[in-house]
Amino acid sequence: MKTNQYLINFYNNYDEDSRLASKHGSVEFFTTMRYIKKYLKPGDHVLEIGSGTGRYSHALARQGYIVDAVELIEHNIEVFRKNTLENENISIIQGNALDLSAFPDNQYDITLLLGPLYHLYNKEDKRQAIREAIRVTKQGGIIFAAYVISDGCLLDEGFNRNNINVAEYIGNGLLDPETFAAKSKPKDLFELVRKEDIDDLMSVFATTRLHYVATDGCALFMREAIDTMDDKTFHLYLKYHFATCEREDLLGITSHAIDIFKK
Repeated sequence: MKTNQYLINFYNNYDEDSRLASKHGSVEFFTTMRYIKKYLKPGDHVLEIGSGTGRYSHALARQGYIVDAVELIEHNIEVFRKNTLENENISIIQGNALDLSAFPDNQYDITLLLGPLYHLYNKEDKRQAIREAIRVTKQGGIIFAAYVISDGCLLDEGFNRNNINVAEYIGNGLLDPETFAAKSKPKDLFELVRKEDIDDLMSVFATTRLHYVATDGCALFMREAIDTMDDKTFHLYLKYHFATCEREDLLGITSHAIDIFKK
């Protein structure tokens, strides 16, 4: 089975909108949007690569920004189009993050790469996706690249929820027995990395890192507690999260991270 088929099967049966809409899932969404808004200017042109069903693209288009999107999975594109409102200045085409030849150089003020790096399993492919995102972005434009982080997932899905048998993963070569670094394969669906992997990945690019953010921090690990918070407590938790999501001593304890850099 090809990598694309694994993804097609997964996303045909997965409700990404609901994941980001739950209280604990919204921590990632609110955090990412908070940083996007930090750099958006009136009239900016945004490209989202791997837009999924369009949670971010639609949110930005509904705030008046011009948004183009590219998505690999046909099912996601269908949902994206169903969710599009009449007043949105938005477009979507089917395509692959590794080949954005449909888009010209130096076109976008903000480029979002919030999903494709989850599903690329070697350094060459990841760098190609990043290279393409950089190419289509204007000089001085901002790129947001998201990753799934191994330690947050191991703590939550492994030691906390027992959805992953940690000993079996070690025995099958999916976790290093000494460092617990992950070794993902396409059938595992998600590529799990650490910040040092991202630093190595970015070392060949002439870009300037602006932020490296633990996007959801402990939110997945604490999902039951967060989902039962009243609004006042949840807003206080968000304030705490925003205050600490760039702290170096906490960056590894997250399930998702975004690397934000300038071309």
